[in-house]
Parts: sequence; C-alpha cells; structure tokens
Amino acid sequence: MEHDAPRQNLAISAYQALKHDIIRGRYAPEEKLLMSRLKEYYGVSTGPLREALSQLVADRLVVAISQRGYRVAAMSLAELNDIYDARAQLEGLILRLAIERGDDDWEANVLATAHRLAKVTEVSSPDELLDGWDLRHKAFHTAIASGCNSPHLLQMRDTLFDQVERYRHLWLQETVMSPQALDTKRQEHAALVDVILARNAEQAANLMRDHLMTPVPIITRVLQARGID
Repeated sequence: MEHDAPRQNLAISAYQALKHDIIRGRYAPEEKLLMSRLKEYYGVSTGPLREALSQLVADRLVVAISQRGYRVAAMSLAELNDIYDARAQLEGLILRLAIERGDDDWEANVLATAHRLAKVTEVSSPDELLDGWDLRHKAFHTAIASGCNSPHLLQMRDTLFDQVERYRHLWLQETVMSPQALDTKRQEHAALVDVILARNAEQAANLMRDHLMTPVPIITRVLQARGID
C-alpha cells in the first residue's frame, strides 16, 4: 500500500490547486478542461489528475462529458439563489442549536475569532486583504456553527459552503474589501456576536440569514453583466 501514497498525495494536491483556480475564476463556466494542458500546468500525470477531477465532479464544480473529458460546471442565477437560500436557512438552524447547546468555551471561541476578524484592516495588497479577511471570516462563522455539536449538520454546511464559494468569490472581487465594505461587515458581525451572547436564538437566526444573503444582489449584477441568466 505504501507505493500508493505518493500518487494519493499528488491527487490531493491537484484537487486542491484546481479547486482553488476554479473558485477564483481562472477557468470560465462551461470551459472545457483539456487534460494535456492541466497535466502541464499542474505538473501531474493523468492518473492523479483524473482522481482530482472525479472529486471535483462530486463537488459539483466540474461536469464529466461522456467520452469527451471534463468541463467546468455552469453558473446560473437560479443556482445562485437556491444555494444561497439553502445555506442561509441551514446556517440559521445551526445557529439556533449552537445557542441552545453551546457552552462557555464556545462563547469564548466566538469572541476570539470575532476579535481577530475585526483586526483585519491594514495590508499591503488587495489580494492579501481578500485572502486574510476571508480566512478569518471563515474561522468566525465556523466557530459559531461548531456549537451545534452535530457532525452531520456541519458536514452538510461544509458541502453547501464549497458550492457557494465560486459565486461568493465574485462578490469578494467586486467589493475588493473596500474600507466601506469592511466597516459594514464589521458592524454586522458585532451585531451577530451581541445577540449570540444574549442567547436570543430567534433574532440571531434572522440576523444570520440576512447577513449571508447580502452578497446576492451584487453577484446577480456581475453574472448578468457576463451574460449569465
């Protein structure tokens, strides 16, 4: 079995790199993914690359074309609205459970990640800001969700998050995390923390859903400008 490890590592690396590039828009929706180009660009052989592509098909980021290879999954306004709504509804449910089940350590973790997120202000480039803020933003929302103590719900949450990422990145690119956008998000996060600490499940769930749906109008405009409906 040991000889399989290097190939498995290559497949995982190829998967992570290709997934990152699809989410970041290196490949356009419905663009055909040519195996020869992918092998050259990512420096892996056909086997690990096929494993990576199969996983991306399972993630619904890539579509397998019968006997003809692979292409990037399409994007649409219908999918945008569906997955954002599904994610907001699920996150609201998870937050209710977290408020019901979360202990003092959970509260402390929410506060700590909120503080780290609010500190993202001065960086050297837009890309550094986007990456740094996004990493801390994910950590903040993951800390909130962790209080639900349900591995199955958290797995469903991860799946929806992966599916929404390609759309969400369009919003991040559009705002380029301007000072105004950062301040708005900082206020939304502070309000969320307040109602979470107050253990107001109803208000917290409503705030969370509203918070998660705010990018949709901006993403809609971007997609329409690109001729995607």
